[in-house]
Formats: sequence, C-alpha cells, structure tokens
Amino acid sequence: MKDGFFRLAAATPEVKLSDPAENALRIAKLIREAAEQGCGAICFPELALTGYTCGDLFREQALLLAVEESLVRLLEETAGLDILCAVGLPVPQGGALYNCCAVFHRGRLLGLPAKENIPNYSEFYEMRHFSPAPAPLEVSYAGESVWLGKGLLFPCENVKELCFGVEICEDLWGAEPPSGKLAQNGASVILNPSCSDETVGKAEYRRELVSSWSAHLLAGYVYADSGLGESTTDMVFAGHDLIAENGSLLKESKLFTTGLLIAELDLERLIQERRRMNTWQEKREPEMKRISFRYEEKTLQSFVPSREFPRYPFVPQNKEGLSDRCERILTMQAVGLATRLSHIGCKTAVLNLSGGLDSTLALLVAVRAFDRLGLPREGIRTLSLPCFGTTSRTKSNAQKIAEELGVSFQEISIEKAVRRHFADIGQDENSLDVTFENSQARERTQVAMDVANQCGGIVIGTGDLSELALGWATYNGDHMSMYGVNASIPKTLVRYLVKYEAEHSDAALRQALEDVLDTPVSPELLPPKDGKIAQKTEELVGPYELHDFFLYYMLRFGFKPGKIYRMACRAFQGEYSPETVKHWLSTFYRRFFTQQFKRSCLPDGPKVGSVTLSPRGDFRMPSDASYMVWKKEIDSL
Repeated sequence: MKDGFFRLAAATPEVKLSDPAENALRIAKLIREAAEQGCGAICFPELALTGYTCGDLFREQALLLAVEESLVRLLEETAGLDILCAVGLPVPQGGALYNCCAVFHRGRLLGLPAKENIPNYSEFYEMRHFSPAPAPLEVSYAGESVWLGKGLLFPCENVKELCFGVEICEDLWGAEPPSGKLAQNGASVILNPSCSDETVGKAEYRRELVSSWSAHLLAGYVYADSGLGESTTDMVFAGHDLIAENGSLLKESKLFTTGLLIAELDLERLIQERRRMNTWQEKREPEMKRISFRYEEKTLQSFVPSREFPRYPFVPQNKEGLSDRCERILTMQAVGLATRLSHIGCKTAVLNLSGGLDSTLALLVAVRAFDRLGLPREGIRTLSLPCFGTTSRTKSNAQKIAEELGVSFQEISIEKAVRRHFADIGQDENSLDVTFENSQARERTQVAMDVANQCGGIVIGTGDLSELALGWATYNGDHMSMYGVNASIPKTLVRYLVKYEAEHSDAALRQALEDVLDTPVSPELLPPKDGKIAQKTEELVGPYELHDFFLYYMLRFGFKPGKIYRMACRAFQGEYSPETVKHWLSTFYRRFFTQQFKRSCLPDGPKVGSVTLSPRGDFRMPSDASYMVWKKEIDSL
C-alpha cells in the first residue's frame, strides 16, 4: 500500500471439529489481530469453519445450516475491519455440496470460489461429499447474492497492482492448477486455503511446490494449512503455512503451531516482472467474474512498510550456499573466456595487473580458463605498468599474486611515455586534471594491446559492472579490451569472489589476496601521499555498496528513485543517513545517464547474473537520453 508493498497473513487456528460457531470466534480473533498489525488480507485453511476431517458429517443439514449462520456472524464481527478475508467452508447448492472459500471484506461477502480438483486417492475421499467447482453461478448465501464456482477474481479498485485469486489445496497439486488462468487474467496474489496432511518429506515438497509455482505465476502465493484440532484418526496435520513471492519463500511457519504468519509482498515488483517478460500474456477472458472491492484511503495512507532488504542484493543471502554460488560464477566466467580462446585458437592472454580487486579477479578467472583448456599458465602475461600514482603496496601484491599463480609477470614503467605524451600535447604535468589521469589509463591499454599483438594473444578486460554503471572507466582506456570477464560482476560481488578464492588458496597466495581485499579501491592515477594511496574511488563517486543497491533495483525491477531511496534508507539504517543516501542516489542517476556512451561500445563479456549492461544483451539505452524525470523525483525527496 506504500511503494507497492502489501502486508498479508496466512492463519492456522486451532479448529474445533464440527463446531462452526466456536471456529468463527477463533477466526474472528485472528482477523482482528492481523488487522491490528496492518495486514490487508488474511487466508485461513480449507473448511476452516468446520474442520476438514468431519467425514460424513458434511451430509448433515444441521452442520451446513450452522456454517451459514456462523459466516453471517463472522461478517458482522469483521464489518469494521478493513481487511480482505478468505475462509474455507462447505456450501450446499441444489443437489451438490461444494468445498468453497468465503471471500469477504468489511462485512460484505464478495464471492465463493470453489475447489476444482477433488482428490479421491490414498487417504483422500472428498468425492464422497463434494462436487467439483461449477462454472460461475449466482447464488443466495448468508443473506447475500454472490457468485459461486471457478474463475472468480477480486481486484482492488484503489490499489491497482492488487488482484486476488483463490485456489483450494489439491488445485495446486494438479497438472493444470486454476491459479495459472487466474494469474493470466490479472491475479497478482493467489490465496490457497488448504488442509494438507503431514507425512515424512511432504513439508519439503510442499515448500518447493509453493515457491516454484509462485515463480511460474510471477505472483504472490499465500498457503494457509490446517493443523491442531483436526482428527488424527488416520492422519496428522501440521499447519504448514507459507508465503512466497515470485519464487522466493518470504515466510514459513513452524510445523505443529497455530496463529498468524505475516509477510509483505512487493506488488510493483511482481507487475514489473510480468511486463518485462514478453512471454507473459495477460488475458481478459469473458467467463472470468471480477468482483471488486476497495480499501479506505485512511487505511492506505496509514500503512508503513516494514519489509527488510539485503544490503548486497547481488550477493546470495544464504551463507551456506555462498560458496557454491561463488564457485559457479567463477566457473561461468572461466568457461566464457576459455570458449573465446578456443574459438580463435589463442594460447596467450595479456592482463594489466594493478594489485587491485578487479584485475586480481580477472587473473584468477584467466588461470581457471587456462587450466580448463590444458594450457600452460605461463601463457598468461601479466603486466605491471607503474606510473605517477602507483604505490609499492599494490605493485608488490600484483607481483606476488602472479608468482604464486605461476603466470608470467613483467614490469614496464610508463612514466617516460606519459611525460613524452604530455610534452607532445602541451599538458602541464603539475595540472592533476582529467587529462593527467586519463593519459595514464590510455597508455596502459596501448601497452597491453601492443604486447598482445607481439605474442598473438588477447587483452583480458578487468572492469566490473559497477564501474560500467557509473562510467568510472577511461574511454578507450581501461574501458577497452578484447574480452571483459568481469563485465557483469558488481563490485560488492567481486569482493566475495576474491575472498572465496583466498579461503581456498595456500598461505602465501591467501595472504596476498587478503591484502588486496584490505586495500582501498583506487585507480591510482594521482601521486600518492606519504607513500599511500591518495585517490580513493568511493570518496569520489560514493560507496559501491550503495551504488550496487541502486543499480540492482533500478535495472532489475525498474523501480522509481523514491522507492529505491526509501528501501536503501531501511537497508542501510545506522550506516548512512537519509541525506547521504539521497546525495549518492543523485550521483548514481546522473552518472548512469551521462555515461551511457561508454556502455554502447562494450567489449564482449559473459553474463553471469540477472543484471548486465551489455548493449547486445539486457540493456539498450540511447546515449543522449535525459534523466530529468528521475532527477525531479530525487530532488523532491
């Protein structure tokens, strides 16, 4: 309800079998609790008003009448609460009995979606009592005229990204879940009232099913499961509630517990994903029934998002899986380079090794590629090209890493060449301007290119994704190479990859790599002060951890600057002030737009993540595009 964030709940009450009145009281209590916590929707289990395990009691007219009466009281009890509710119950209609879900809001019954796939195998025998959902038919129930059946949608009139669809338990487990059609017709959130008995290994399967299906639908998925109180005559029920968003499991309840499971969906993210994927085709099929509702404006205005965001979205959050991810990324980079080398029949590679993070990672990748091809590592020619800003620390680290990896190493000072160039163009050597800096970067690239010509090799680029986003590269200097292995690796991930290699190296190499990790990021183009690096990149263009955060959410999801700003303020609370976040956000957008020309002619490089800036891959943008729309929003923050 703010920046597209929407809070909702899955609920598992302790059911009292065949006692709708008592169950309605327990359900109402949880609805009130969810509303108090700012939830805009809540989903209860299948047949929550009676319990799932009533058996032939479902045929009893007394029970069915009690269900309807209890629903009426439940509507009355929640009439003052601005929360959409989904509660499972049996609904008789003519000669059939349907396993339904009552969807209601502020005391108004909106509809009765019915279960389409009725299981009748193993421990399930629902066809003994229930009929499959019919095509939508208008019925009178709980004192209201409503639609009952399949194909019911519940769009929100004043939250444009929000539309609910309902499928019930077994519907998800079939070959063609109804939620597929519901989602294609606009449902961004699927509610699933369920009663899934617990068996060994089923929780793991259920978790994967819900997560993967939410990814398939590009939707939010709320799974509310029955638990305590259900009959254990033949089965045990654990109340396994799940909330997923486009393949990510946001929240999961502990087994054999009751109560609320609350999470926040990012509705804007879901809609952006659907727009991005042109294979996603939204439909407006006439047989679908749309029953709209709206929230009170005060409810929307009072909502305060509480969702947390990882500071490093490019880095896996699961620490246990981080090593596997690092290994996979390094292998992808190496395979890309090895394939290029093999294709052109090249057995030599040239790389400017500065002793910084990016060139170190590029070298580690090159070594893997050569090992994969069975080529001698001596074919990797690393060049140390010191000039005015080079420090002994970075130069010695470069040499030590090259020696430990068994690659060729050559030092060529470029000071004389740069001074000769300054004289040729009339550049004052004491003027530490952009010409002073870029002349060094271009000279280094020229030397590398010419050495590659001498040995019949290719120049391996070292620049990373973060530098490309900010345009922090000298055009036709370090901007250019013959294959850029780091082109889709952001700076925050570069650090993790080098750290991973350090942890798996012998003592000497590990020590050198760890010192590289501790060295401030710098192009080393300005003279050092007291022998130490004078030019620190992050003091000039801003912290890379902020820029990578901005880049991910801008490029991956197309979020507006205001939303990204508020997300960053929450993610980096205590680390950067809102004023600092805004300052560097403005810098990011300005540089991103004005430096596109450098990205329009990038060398080849492998895509390894979901975000790249290659003009041949994921991102196409005119170099003269204006950023005033984005600037105005940032200025207004």
